[in-house]
Amino acid sequence: MLHYLLNFLYPPRCAVCETALPIETTRRVCAPCLGAVERLRPPLCLICGAPLQSAEQDDRCAHCRDAPPAFDSARAVTRYRSGAEGSNTVGALLRRHKYGLDQSLGRALAEFLEAGPELKAGAYDIVIPVPLHRTRLRWRGFNQAALLGAALARRLNCSLDVVALARVRATAPQTERDRAQRTRNVRDAFAVRRPSRVAGQRVLLVDDVMTTGATADECARVLRAAGALRIDVLTLARVQ
Repeated sequence: MLHYLLNFLYPPRCAVCETALPIETTRRVCAPCLGAVERLRPPLCLICGAPLQSAEQDDRCAHCRDAPPAFDSARAVTRYRSGAEGSNTVGALLRRHKYGLDQSLGRALAEFLEAGPELKAGAYDIVIPVPLHRTRLRWRGFNQAALLGAALARRLNCSLDVVALARVRATAPQTERDRAQRTRNVRDAFAVRRPSRVAGQRVLLVDDVMTTGATADECARVLRAAGALRIDVLTLARVQ
């Protein structure tokens, strides 16, 4: 009943388009905005999930053929659109969330996960969000990947672990770096603090955005070294 009272005092509106929502709602995004999300369509790389040019290609992209990542597979819900490409996008919400420090948008962004690939309960033992370095966490006040991970853990009825994997070295922003520079930038930036938590486990690694996959690959590398049985990656958006 509390949400009725809160909605009465603060009439809910869609976080994307500002359309008024029903007073009984517990959601932050309207059905049309959820339905309009730009899904990533096949053909996709079997490993990293990058769009392929045609169905006639090999089922892996050139990078995954030449340098297979440490994770088993990676998928994203939607494309990341930036800047002038539109304000009513998942990308715009992510920027408001991360850089506008609007933690309330975490629940709205988590609702877009419903448009992503089907994930079955029992498929994973543990959900691990990509961690922030403590200095960035103090500045932002929250880890956006952890908010997404919490929603996924509830959906999959499995454990959320924000302790086992740590970012032990602060890294420069990845923006404007190419693939090789991104890989060097995050090398040895992560460590598994609690190997017993991941050994023999099927891990779903969660982040908000994937670009080249360098961060996910480095996280997966240390998780694999700690004994993780399987590592899949899910991100809300992918830069193309």
